[in-house]
Amino acid sequence: MRIETSTEPGNPDRPNEDFLAVALPAGNSGGSLVLLDGVTPPSDGAGCVHSVPWYVAALGGTMIELSVSRPDLALADCLAIAIERTAELHVHTCDLSHRLTPQATAVAVRWNADTVDHLVLSDSVLLLEGADGVVRPVLDDRLDRLRALGPITNAQRNADGGFFTAAADPGVTARAVTGSSPRADVRALAALTDGATRLVDGFGDDDWADTFALLRKQGPEELIRRVRAAESADPDGARFPRWKTHDDATAVLAELGQKPSWG
Repeated sequence: MRIETSTEPGNPDRPNEDFLAVALPAGNSGGSLVLLDGVTPPSDGAGCVHSVPWYVAALGGTMIELSVSRPDLALADCLAIAIERTAELHVHTCDLSHRLTPQATAVAVRWNADTVDHLVLSDSVLLLEGADGVVRPVLDDRLDRLRALGPITNAQRNADGGFFTAAADPGVTARAVTGSSPRADVRALAALTDGATRLVDGFGDDDWADTFALLRKQGPEELIRRVRAAESADPDGARFPRWKTHDDATAVLAELGQKPSWG
């Protein structure tokens, strides 16, 4: 099994708000990964005394632990428990009802000898490469559908008819895109925060198959380097209008290989 990762903050003067964890349990029984993209808060802190890196570390750390230690739980249930436990850590000091309380997008994958389970919430991306080499994106496209209708507002965040992120309400996991594939049908997978997907869904220079091929041949670090080059060539957003010239970017490639012979 080969796993390769890279991450880079959008601004070197600000902490990286992405989180990535990969776990390979003892016994060669499979693995799990959790990728979170923290939502940058407004300058007033949105009623929380904690930083976004604190939040994603607490949420992601709990999520990866549960995904490994509780294989009986669906990934959506692992995320729901992780949201609930993280909320308990700061409910007495922070206003968790604030629309912009610390929150994150999420991708989670767990595989064993028989299946590959996945979860995607908001605009981070999961790519699954089949045994036939075809790359299939797993997307939560609510934000894209809303953008097609006009500007996105905070009133649409975690609201019916809007889009959803992992914040303080564990019930949000019912909105996640989830599924399961036979292990034999998944040769490799990749997960990317939206800062690493801009060559496809921003600049339109590549497609998902191109991105996957680049990850395999030259690695996540090269993908992020190319994203930065495209951003730097369009610093004012004339070609790709965006809130941030550069965003935190994280990518992970996992080559699962063949199903274990003992499975």
